[in-house]
Amino acid sequence: MKRVFLLIVTNFAILAVLSVTMQLLGIDAALENETGLNLQGLLVFAAIFGFGGAFISLLISKWMAKRATGAQVIEVPANTTERWLVDTVKRQAERAGIGMPEVAIYDAPDINAFATGWNRNDALVAVSTGLLNNMSQDEAEAVLGHEISHVANGDMVTLTLVQGVVNTFVIFFSRVVGFFVDRVLLKNERGQGIGFFVATFVAQMVLGVLASMVVAWVSRQREYRADAGGAELAGRHKMIAALERLKMNHEQTALPAQMSAFGISGGGGMMALFMSHPPLDVRIAALRAAQSGAQ
Repeated sequence: MKRVFLLIVTNFAILAVLSVTMQLLGIDAALENETGLNLQGLLVFAAIFGFGGAFISLLISKWMAKRATGAQVIEVPANTTERWLVDTVKRQAERAGIGMPEVAIYDAPDINAFATGWNRNDALVAVSTGLLNNMSQDEAEAVLGHEISHVANGDMVTLTLVQGVVNTFVIFFSRVVGFFVDRVLLKNERGQGIGFFVATFVAQMVLGVLASMVVAWVSRQREYRADAGGAELAGRHKMIAALERLKMNHEQTALPAQMSAFGISGGGGMMALFMSHPPLDVRIAALRAAQSGAQ
């Protein structure tokens, strides 16, 4: 479930590097003409860099995930657990109609898993040692089904497209704000002054926060679909049991109140707007409601 975090962090890092490079090369200045800001040129430029950063993140997502978590791909199963893991992923991938993903294990005490990759037939599914040690096979099967569903639903590409759109608007409007402050408010008529750079930076930070809220909202909607997919692949009762196990784990390792907003389970209030996953209670309730409706 670290898929979204890895994609967003990588994307913002690339976006920051591209933004600095653009300013150092003087590309910003080239977008101005004698009468003012070239909005059409700026929009094209913003789209190229906005989508470029997002898709570069997607293309290197498997490599980045392996590096970030230390995940080791199972080439040849070394024990019965690894054999079960590979066989389960293979069976679920065939049912979901996707190519066999790489299967990996990474060393971490928390119960976690993620899927990533640039397309449905070239993905990576990884689970933590904490998951293997603390979940039953039925619960782990449901988690794998959830991750396989992310791949089958094209969630990585969907989030990349959404990220590209919001990146485009962040780049575009932050520079429009910078130009307005520099030329209109500060009356600077000789190129880009300090007002442009400061206003652009501040606007990019503010708009970037709003953009993160949009991406997080889309991610939460995709989680419900992945839960439904996991229920279909492994069984609804197994999916519910897996989410209940996750909930139990979070409650047993609750952070102090002053740190709860930084935990993986998120928090209430405004922090809920930045959560990539809906609250576990809500996800369990959604699965139970769907179960009742099907009866």
